[in-house]
Amino acid sequence: MDFTPTEEQAAARDLAARIFGDLSTHERLTAAGTGSDAELWKALCEAGLPAAVEDIGLLGLVLLLEEQGRTTAQVPFAASCVYGLLAVSAHGSAEQRERLLPAIGDGTVVVTGTLPEAAVRVGGSGELSGVIPVVPWLRDATHVLVADEEHGLWLVRTVDARCDPVELTAPWSAGRLTLDATPGEPLGGSLGERQGGPEAAVAGQEAYDDVLATARTAFAGLQAGVCAGSVARAVDYTNTREQFGRPLATKQGVQLRAADAYMDTEAIRVTAYEAAWRRDEGLDYATHALTAAWWASEAGHRVVHAGQHLHGGMGADLDHPVHRHFLWGRQLDAYLGCGSEVLQELGALIVDGEGDA
Repeated sequence: MDFTPTEEQAAARDLAARIFGDLSTHERLTAAGTGSDAELWKALCEAGLPAAVEDIGLLGLVLLLEEQGRTTAQVPFAASCVYGLLAVSAHGSAEQRERLLPAIGDGTVVVTGTLPEAAVRVGGSGELSGVIPVVPWLRDATHVLVADEEHGLWLVRTVDARCDPVELTAPWSAGRLTLDATPGEPLGGSLGERQGGPEAAVAGQEAYDDVLATARTAFAGLQAGVCAGSVARAVDYTNTREQFGRPLATKQGVQLRAADAYMDTEAIRVTAYEAAWRRDEGLDYATHALTAAWWASEAGHRVVHAGQHLHGGMGADLDHPVHRHFLWGRQLDAYLGCGSEVLQELGALIVDGEGDA
């Protein structure tokens, strides 16, 4: 395996780093509150970064999300690329790809998802009913990818549903989604094809599994960036903050805590890279995605706590930039399944003999 970025992936990563670094500042994040930064999202779309994901693959997206995580930029980049661009390109019909992919790429269509929730019921004419209590980025979305009780995937327009704002640990512009006989569009085919028996059910389950594994891999990449940003802030702080005439960074306890956080961050990064690379290469990656999700949850929790702890009393300041990394890290810790849940799922997959080599 070779995780070395291609020329296109490296160029996209560097462009993303520049845009996030220029626009996702502490002052702008403070002004945005719990909402998204519309100007930043516009800049990313005008630069062609969401559209580029179709060409640079999941590994390329992970590289871009690392840069977002470093600055905790408040835009629905991961959600729209995973639940929108990659899901539609991999599992949408030819008509859906032609209609939706250009709009997702230029940001006029923003997609979020409710996976792994599967609480939506399907009526005989394809109307959907159910309530999803929390959907990240729902307030920014034009479409939501939802799963029915059989794990079939449906696209729902937010204008056809009820969307009520809710607040999460991290400022992810979230909402409560209520569907009441709401029209839905099956991902990949017509309603008749969706109800076409065992073969259609298998295809629907495969699409669900792929989108969920893709999401877990992508958000692990985002967690790697969040943790890298937290460690960088801790290193800068402990090198400049002095105690008894010496920088905090000269103390062995501080060095060991920072070293552990760095190694945890690298573990999150490399497992996300491997899962993404395998998907791009067309290899089985189900267990690798779960492994990346486990590291993102367990190690991510440790890293953002260490980053806050290494800031001492400043880490308790809700207005300090490192606190934002703490909030994002804790949110990502549980998103798409906390460590114990994904570990149980991984064990079951291995026991059942379905895990990849």
